Amino acid sequence: MRIPAPDPPLRDDVVTLRPWRMDDVAGITRACQDSEIPRWTTVPTPYTEADARGWLEIVTDPRIEDQLNFAVTRSDDDSLIGSLSLWIVKPGVVEFGYWAAPQARGQGHIPRAVRLLAKWTFEHLRVPRVQLGTFPGNRPSERVAEKLGFAPEGVLRSYMDQRGERRDVRMWSLLPGELREA
Repeated sequence: MRIPAPDPPLRDDVVTLRPWRMDDVAGITRACQDSEIPRWTTVPTPYTEADARGWLEIVTDPRIEDQLNFAVTRSDDDSLIGSLSLWIVKPGVVEFGYWAAPQARGQGHIPRAVRLLAKWTFEHLRVPRVQLGTFPGNRPSERVAEKLGFAPEGVLRSYMDQRGERRDVRMWSLLPGELREA
């Protein structure tokens, strides 16, 4: 299923979700130098500009039909503050993944962005379930999920590979009508 990009782009007075551009390489590389991003995601470590360029080539490929990938930026100056992706797990189920740049943490930007995308997903894709997974112990990502109304469902043991190590994942779900204000 091809997922149509939101038109107009999703935004509020604080954050904007826009398509990634090749001129985001420096911002991605800078953000992914922070130890918390590789700790809680599958990004390579150390992270290089070549990693950012390679990733951008994948997520901006117009042939990709089953996912959307967004740069989360400040609405007032377009500065990069995070990443947010949506992909189809199976018919009727989409999953979100996100990270926040160090300078943007604790300011409510990622919950706002996830809320914008979840609302759009329910209204436009009409899916009955949105889910996200967190590595156990990732309290900042868990707080985003809790704040927006995602329900914890349990731990999927040895669910994901993180740079050659099998990791447990805590699964969260959000159903239509459960989305809370950020």
